[in-house]
Amino acid sequence: MEFETLIYDVQDGVAQITLNREKAANALNLQMAKELMQAAMAIDGNPSVRAVVIGAKGKMFCAGGDLASFREAGDGMSSLLKEITTFLHAAISQFARMRAPVIAAVNGTAAGAGFSLVCATDFAIAAESAKFSMAYTQAGLTPDGSSTYFMPRLIGARRTLELMITNRRLSAQEALDWGLLNQVVPDEELQTAAMDLARRLAEGATSAFGATKKLVVESFSESLETQMEAESRAITQASRGPEAKEGIGAFFEKRKPDFSKS
Repeated sequence: MEFETLIYDVQDGVAQITLNREKAANALNLQMAKELMQAAMAIDGNPSVRAVVIGAKGKMFCAGGDLASFREAGDGMSSLLKEITTFLHAAISQFARMRAPVIAAVNGTAAGAGFSLVCATDFAIAAESAKFSMAYTQAGLTPDGSSTYFMPRLIGARRTLELMITNRRLSAQEALDWGLLNQVVPDEELQTAAMDLARRLAEGATSAFGATKKLVVESFSESLETQMEAESRAITQASRGPEAKEGIGAFFEKRKPDFSKS
């Protein structure tokens, strides 16, 4: 697939989405929001994709929303923001619910919608020099991109409000300590670390990964008993599939499972 604001590639079961508005600090405009949705839909509909890496070209991961385009819209800014968030949120819904695990590889600054996108991924790896800031209220706006859903679940309400209202800037190490990241690596090792993780995940039980993601995302709105029923149904369903047959067989045969044909 060819895009204007993204570089999209699929190789060996790993889909790579690279934000590609380097001259605009990879700020999110209407075109990028629409293309993120299109890329997410393409991945979700491609059974050969078993892991996803979202990265960025240049020195910035994503500076947030494209304020220049907001200003240019004039009185139409509200309509523009409605359209952007519709596409962005559709993309995030796809990423959250697809079988394939989604990894953020964060270089430079992740602000606003960029920070929100990181929170919505399943795994997040950042370069040591990366910085994180919500930045919305600094521009007189409110958070979007699912951050008010995922961030409190990652770090709690108090720290979420601190980031969203004071626009405190976190270093990569602080973001790791707070629970917003899985790993921090030297800048020059970021792409290697992200791809190594993606390849390991691509060898795993993708259907089980997807069912696990669904259980975790939906757990926050369910009672204990409802959630346990969902767990029972999910593991029962998984046991009927080829992944369980291969995984259990490999355990008793003392070999590494091969889920590639599952």
